[in-house]
Amino acid sequence: MPELGPVEMMVVEFDGYRFKGEIWPELERLKENDIIRLIDLLVIRKDRSGALAVLTATDLDIQDMLEFGAMIGSLVGAGATGAESSPEGLLAGLSKVSTGHVFDEAEAQRLAAEIPLGTAVAVALIEHRWAIPLRRAVKDAEGEILSDEWLSPQHLIELGRAAATSSPDDPPPTNGSNGSNGRSGSH
Repeated sequence: MPELGPVEMMVVEFDGYRFKGEIWPELERLKENDIIRLIDLLVIRKDRSGALAVLTATDLDIQDMLEFGAMIGSLVGAGATGAESSPEGLLAGLSKVSTGHVFDEAEAQRLAAEIPLGTAVAVALIEHRWAIPLRRAVKDAEGEILSDEWLSPQHLIELGRAAATSSPDDPPPTNGSNGSNGRSGSH
């Protein structure tokens, strides 16, 4: 199985849809330097009359997408069945990416129904390639990553508040999930 960096799901809302071109060049710079890889991108713009424009993009060719689908399906299947390589999970993952995208037409329609008029929303699955050598080094040193979470500024504020009101004997606070606001690391 090829190595996969942590995958972040980023959801961004834009009031209106007057893009000035700042985001795409930065994504390209990060991709050219192998810092990130765009697994999938779905952008939906709903104008004031309700008309939709949909854009999708990915850095993965069909072979990469099938490998990604198999990997994700295997991980989901292992979580569901406890088996390291579940055929059901593998097939579900391959089925999910059979269109060449993780986000399918049904998900685009669900998202479009939720966003207000005059709004654009982007949902991106971004693989953080920079973390692969670090994870490899941890593995080579016979270490094991026990936690892999992204903390938003709001979570850091909440941690500070909790620390200020807790006694030294209290356990550290947790948000109860691996990642926050749709961001998660994968092992």
